[in-house]
Amino acid sequence: MSKRIDVNDLNIYYGTVKAVDQVTMTIEPRSATALIGPSGCGKSTFLRALNRMHEVVPGARIEGSVHLDGVNLYSAGIDPVVVRRTVGMVFQRPNPFPTMSIFDNVAAGLKLNGLRDKKLLAERVETSLRAASLWTEVRDRLHKPGGGLSGGQQQRLCIARAIAVEPEVLLMDEPCSALDPISTLAIEDLIGELKSRYTIVIVTHNMQQAARVSDRTAFFNVSGTGQPGRLVEMGDTRAIFDSPGQKATEDYISGRFG
Repeated sequence: MSKRIDVNDLNIYYGTVKAVDQVTMTIEPRSATALIGPSGCGKSTFLRALNRMHEVVPGARIEGSVHLDGVNLYSAGIDPVVVRRTVGMVFQRPNPFPTMSIFDNVAAGLKLNGLRDKKLLAERVETSLRAASLWTEVRDRLHKPGGGLSGGQQQRLCIARAIAVEPEVLLMDEPCSALDPISTLAIEDLIGELKSRYTIVIVTHNMQQAARVSDRTAFFNVSGTGQPGRLVEMGDTRAIFDSPGQKATEDYISGRFG
C-alpha cells in the first residue's frame, strides 16, 4: 500500500510569484517525514503539490516532477482527482462535514467512489475508525453529527475519512496546531501506528513534535523577504536535530531565528 515519492527539481509558482525553488528529495515508504521551517518558507505549498491540491488556487503551476513509485503525477492524462484519492490529506483545522453523521463522514469518499453495498460500507467505516483510534469512542453514536465531537475527535474522524478510501500516502498539514495537548498526543500516537502502513508527510512548527513522530526531517528556509522557499537539508531526524549539517538548520532548531 505504502509508496515512495521522488521529487525532482520542483519549482512551484502562483502566477509570476515563485513560492518554492528547485526542491529535490526522496520520501521513503512506511515512514513519517516531517517538514519544518519558518513561516512563509513554502512547506505547506510543497506539501499540497504532492497531491496537486495547490492547483485549486488559480494561476498555480509547477516545473519539475513528482513521482509516486515511478509514475509522474503531473504527466498528461493523469487525473488530479485520482491523485488526491491515492495521496490523501488532513488539514490544519478539523473539517468534518458538520451536519453529516460520523458514519456518513467516513463513508463519503467511499460512496463517491461508487461503493453502495451497505454491509461493505459498514465494514470499511468500522475498519477506518479503528485505524484512527476512534471506534471505541463513537461506536454507540455513529449516526450523530460529526460536528458534535471534540476537536481532537474531529481530527481523528478526518483521518478516518482520509484512510477509508485506502490511499497510499497521507499528507498532514499541521494536524495538531488547533488541538489541546491531550488531543495532540493522541494524534502523534496515531501517526506512530499509521506509518507502518502509509507514507506519511507532516508539516509542523513544533520541533518537539517533529522529533517525536518522524523518521526523517526536511528543513526549508527562505534567503530573504519575498524569496522562494528552498530545501536546506534533509536526513534522519535524530541526525538533523543532534548534528545538522547546515548552520541555518542549527539556528532554526535551537530557536535563534524563525
